[in-house]
Amino acid sequence: MDQLTNQLKEARMLAEDADTKSDEVSRKLAFVEDELEVAEDRVRSGEAKIMELEEELKVVGNSLKSLEVSEEKANQRVEEFKREMKTLTVKLKEAEQRAEHAEKHVKRLQKEVDRLEDRLFQEKEKYKAICDDLDSTFAELTGY
Repeated sequence: MDQLTNQLKEARMLAEDADTKSDEVSRKLAFVEDELEVAEDRVRSGEAKIMELEEELKVVGNSLKSLEVSEEKANQRVEEFKREMKTLTVKLKEAEQRAEHAEKHVKRLQKEVDRLEDRLFQEKEKYKAICDDLDSTFAELTGY
């Protein structure tokens, strides 16, 4: 009986100890479940943030692609402008050379015109002198 009483005491102590441990484990389990719920909320929030950032990344990626296309088009336009500028520069040099040649030709022609005008003036003077000479000869012949 004493042995059974001792065993009963031991069993009660074990049961109380087990109850204490069970209560402690239950508290820890409740605490861990609360932490798990908070962690799951953070995970959901983090996943939502990740999805939001992925969408934003897609938008930024699309914008980047669009900017790359725009840059390529701009580079093509720059190249076209450079080619056109080279062509126009060549045409300008050719036009300047033609203008210079034309100016030289105009100067030469102006000198020729001046020379011909001088000759014309000299011939007119000769003509006038001959006319005056003829008039005076005619006047002499007619007696005036």
